[in-house]
Amino acid sequence: MTETEHSMQPEENPLIVIVSNRGPFSFSANDDGSFDVERGAGGLVTALGALAEKHDVLWIAAALSAGDQKWADLHGSEPQNVQGIQLRLIRAENDEQYDQYYNIISNPLLWFIQHQLWDTSRKPSITAEMWEAWQNGYVAMNRLLAQAIADTVKDVNRQIIIFPQDYHLYLVPRYLREELGSRVHIQPFIHIPWPGPDAWRVLPQQMRVALLDSLMQSDRIGFQTKKDAFNFVQTCRFYMDDAHSHGSRDSIHYKGRRVDASAYPISVDAEKVQEMAGQPLTLELEDQIKDFAGGRQLILRTDRVEPSKNILRGLEAFQELLEMHPEHQGKVQMIALLVPSRMEVDEYHSYLQEIMALAGFINAEYSDGYWEPVRILLGDNYQRAIAAMKLYDVLLVNPIADGMNLVAKEGVLVNKNDGVLVLSEYAGAFYELGEDALTVSPFDTYGTAETLHSALVMARDERHKRAENLRDSVLAADVKRWFYQQVDDALRDLSSQEKSASTSETPEVMTSAASPTTSGISGD
Repeated sequence: MTETEHSMQPEENPLIVIVSNRGPFSFSANDDGSFDVERGAGGLVTALGALAEKHDVLWIAAALSAGDQKWADLHGSEPQNVQGIQLRLIRAENDEQYDQYYNIISNPLLWFIQHQLWDTSRKPSITAEMWEAWQNGYVAMNRLLAQAIADTVKDVNRQIIIFPQDYHLYLVPRYLREELGSRVHIQPFIHIPWPGPDAWRVLPQQMRVALLDSLMQSDRIGFQTKKDAFNFVQTCRFYMDDAHSHGSRDSIHYKGRRVDASAYPISVDAEKVQEMAGQPLTLELEDQIKDFAGGRQLILRTDRVEPSKNILRGLEAFQELLEMHPEHQGKVQMIALLVPSRMEVDEYHSYLQEIMALAGFINAEYSDGYWEPVRILLGDNYQRAIAAMKLYDVLLVNPIADGMNLVAKEGVLVNKNDGVLVLSEYAGAFYELGEDALTVSPFDTYGTAETLHSALVMARDERHKRAENLRDSVLAADVKRWFYQQVDDALRDLSSQEKSASTSETPEVMTSAASPTTSGISGD
């Protein structure tokens, strides 16, 4: 960057560019040529809605549905203002390209690596088909999206901050640097866990080097926790000859560039969730859940059907609870609200079958004609989940690996029963909520069963104190703050005379001053 660019001040109103696989809105085409617009429910959309009141926001994403594609064809390369956000949707060159990018490389290959779910004695096998999907799908889609960004911002004469989102877009930083050089600030955020170096040996060297080289062409990378950030630094040091940390746990130096690795724990839109908890439909659904529970203590889980959520071991732990503590038989109800996810991927489809089979076995073993221990409700019904969260005595969140797990935060926010959170030590939320939750190893079904028992018999005053502390923790840091922190750090980098990402090789440790995550990694 030039000296003039370095002296720009944050108040000069930068252009904020978000690039993601899924956009903030979905479109349905009507017969008269108009479009119905549905706003996404995700926290990122909420955060950007607030951000758009202060900054100009451009969002570039893939056109997923038939309606999205028609909308993209109509507007071409010209971004359109949709509810305060400039939006441009990009069509894949063909359906096969998108399928290879999303359903072979992104999921399951990268997802399973980052959640450490591969049974490496059997899978994956990097076949000719997978190499073709890498080149013609993942590489091609990343290049396509990066080119769209470059074309859209090439004539912008102010600060530009680009936030690529998640594992689908690891190659975008490389292509942005090729097109735009150092005139843009690139700051990806990775929503899922980043494992240590050993997990990445699954990828062939060519793929692994391409991903890491691209990410290290960013200025800063955001992760859910300091543990994820540290694992990234270690992975780069281990596999890339020119990558050096100089003793830092949260930055890496690579080919003259310093890349900061910062923790920004994502949260929920507290105001929106609390508002939904009081809506008439939610109250109606709440009555239904009460009927399902039948006056018994309620153990609740609500998850997407993904192997990383560890639903099977959760059921096994519940089975052990009933066996080891028969006093709970007939007096406790497990309700699992499950959202089928990626059923086109074999591993997900078979996982759902195993869940249903185990739940059926537990019911066959312990039902007494009036009580069915496990009730599984399938379907994507967010309001039903919120209604159930208001009522639980125990919320079981036991993932094998999770970037954050917002269910834990939503649950403690709306629960009105002084419910107890049973939380895996491998959920990202553990670093913020672990002190007042009961924590478990996701692999220890016996320990989880005993912890469920402890939660069910916990004294009311202790339940109240823990629930109150958990709720306060979530209210103190909602999703708007999460994204503002990232923008503030980017602006601080841009306005600094010593912008380390492109000018300094001094091995100093630079931490995100805004990150509230302070535990989980020692300072050795």
